Amino acid sequence: MKSPALNSDDRSDFTKSPFQCENETAYRQWKTDKLADYPKLMAQLIVPLSNPEKLTALEIQQLKTLLLKTNMVIYDIDGEAEEDKSIPEQLGFQLGIQSLDKNECADEDGFTSIQVVDEGLHAIYIPYSEKGINWHTDGYYNRLSEQIYSMILHCVCAAREGGENQLWDPDIIYMMLRDENPDYIKAMMAPDAMTIPKNVLDGKLIRPDRSGPVFMITDEGRLHMRYTARARNVIWKDDELTQKAQQTLREILNSDSEFKFQGSLQPGQGLICNNILHTRTAFKDDKQNPRLLYRGRYFDKILL
Repeated sequence: MKSPALNSDDRSDFTKSPFQCENETAYRQWKTDKLADYPKLMAQLIVPLSNPEKLTALEIQQLKTLLLKTNMVIYDIDGEAEEDKSIPEQLGFQLGIQSLDKNECADEDGFTSIQVVDEGLHAIYIPYSEKGINWHTDGYYNRLSEQIYSMILHCVCAAREGGENQLWDPDIIYMMLRDENPDYIKAMMAPDAMTIPKNVLDGKLIRPDRSGPVFMITDEGRLHMRYTARARNVIWKDDELTQKAQQTLREILNSDSEFKFQGSLQPGQGLICNNILHTRTAFKDDKQNPRLLYRGRYFDKILL
């Protein structure tokens, strides 16, 4: 059983966390540190790697520095991109993550090949089409004891046109929402703030209803977020404060901001992150050289 993120009632383990609304002094100091020299361009997130299967001490330091600051980093590997899942696998090992979420759409090795699929189980889900995907964190429908704390997305081949990602650090979203109204954070930390309805396929229960908070504090005092901007197949707690909080959160996500990154992963590049908020625009594939990315979802937290 995986260790669940803690909710705001489990105070004994993280009373000093700046993400507790009661800790205003700690929050203000954290906010100052967070915003100091915060990157503004996606290019500032890129770390070149000479050999991803044997990182140098400097490369590991550079990766972890950006992960500490922004919860995300983009690596760029020298040489031609290959259809080789050992690349993201070995990167994960070197950052202390290896417990993959072997979900129903994953390949046998636990990684998922993100590509257009026209038939079978994958075909009913939007990630395996050319359609765009709205703001979300991965595995938001997982049970709380099996949260996705980290993710690697490795690009083998980009789309012919489109397929851009927007990336947003959940810490920044938390900050903006808290500064708007601290009570919104309390609402988003409620254990029944957001419910994902059950998934039934051909009369078979694939997943029951899953309720939980949007913002959680881990047992190390770090922030974790589960969220989807989908208008359908999500149920928000039916009280005025939660409704206002989720609407304000949606407005923040869709606003122009210097903290929002946008761009496309190119072959040989990849995203390593603490399960950040992200989107994908619609795209057009090259049938001779179709878009292909490998995704690893991890129950582990990256060792920082």
